[in-house]
Amino acid sequence: MTKKPKLTLKLDASKCIGCEICIGECPFDALRMEGGVAVIDYEKCKLCRKCIKVCPAGAFYLEGEEAAAEAETPAEVDKQADLQARLSQYRGVWVFVEQTEGRAHPVSWELLGRGRALADTLGCPLSALVLGYNIEHLAAEAGYYGADTVYVVDDPVLSVYRTQPYADGCVKLIRKYKPEIMLVGATTLGRDLAGAIATDLRTGLTADCTGLDIDELTRELRQTRPAFGGNIMATILTREHRPQMATVRPRVMEALPRDESRTAEVIHEALGIGEDAVKVKVVQFRPDADLDKPNLTYADVIVTGGRGLGGASGFELIKELADALGGVVGASRAAVDAGWISHDHQVGQTGTTVRPRLYVACGVSGAIQHRVGMQTSDTIVAINIDPDAPIFQIADYGIVGDLYQVIPEFIRLARERNLKELLLGQGQASRAAS
Repeated sequence: MTKKPKLTLKLDASKCIGCEICIGECPFDALRMEGGVAVIDYEKCKLCRKCIKVCPAGAFYLEGEEAAAEAETPAEVDKQADLQARLSQYRGVWVFVEQTEGRAHPVSWELLGRGRALADTLGCPLSALVLGYNIEHLAAEAGYYGADTVYVVDDPVLSVYRTQPYADGCVKLIRKYKPEIMLVGATTLGRDLAGAIATDLRTGLTADCTGLDIDELTRELRQTRPAFGGNIMATILTREHRPQMATVRPRVMEALPRDESRTAEVIHEALGIGEDAVKVKVVQFRPDADLDKPNLTYADVIVTGGRGLGGASGFELIKELADALGGVVGASRAAVDAGWISHDHQVGQTGTTVRPRLYVACGVSGAIQHRVGMQTSDTIVAINIDPDAPIFQIADYGIVGDLYQVIPEFIRLARERNLKELLLGQGQASRAAS
């Protein structure tokens, strides 16, 4: 019996556009880039054909007598055509505007800022979705922050947040207008709502994204978030379902400047359900009674202590510096895990994402989980005894030394001079020069 020749994966280098999509998708690390073109490592390749499926330029193909049998059948071709026809019905970027008692959460305007860039890349409108009661004023605000269109559902049933009516209202409008992207803040409310919407629509949802970009070849939303405990950054695509949904933590994205010259088209929609249809009733609302919790998310100045403090007593010095600078106390995961301070103070992917004007990291090594949560701070000052600490890679100022000698001097300068403004001014000048 004659043995059939083995199939071989081939690459037409003339078609390769250097997009690197195949590199990230290959589960066996069998592809690498050389000279802007993908190269196959045949020792690692398992012929899983993932690269053939994801390559937007059609540069990969199979060679061998069996290759013809591997080609898509007419049924598969029809399936792909039906999928593309279905996906093409969706167009536009939507942002859910979270509000409580008529006050918008700042993350909504931050998402509109990023949504504006995504919509401009796609060449489509940016829309805001506002649900609540007596929230007409938020429609104008959404326009000031970049929205082209604002969909408003104003109904007494929505006076307080409950998952069922809010999710029903959102799903109804999404099915009617078919946006291709839906962004929601990764707040307590947003996480609850986004999961309910995605489940009802049977679409994908990527939580806690730190980056959102458009693949201009496929129009797919590239949703980037830390994975495996923050050790890698994963980019997730929703290839076969719409809308593409993502939640983003507060302070990760940057809002556009509020501009009252911007105007948006306002479209009013009915909720379509009455109070009797809502199964959950709000009996009483109790605000958080713990007034000592730090407001890290929107703090102007944060002074963070890490493993380098050596113990819980070190946070007394951190608090003294934070008070002198008019800021709040933060902590790294290592310090929290050691029991030196409560989780409320934790900055990072598994804590709070922050974007202060001034961030002072004291004895913080700068693991990826931590950097993801604070790297967009306006000015970063790092104090660490280790000159090779990763935190120095993103710091505007790096001080190699014993923090117990450096911080007291910082406190003295903060009290005698306006150290905060001095650091902010020099940091901004340094970034402008670079």
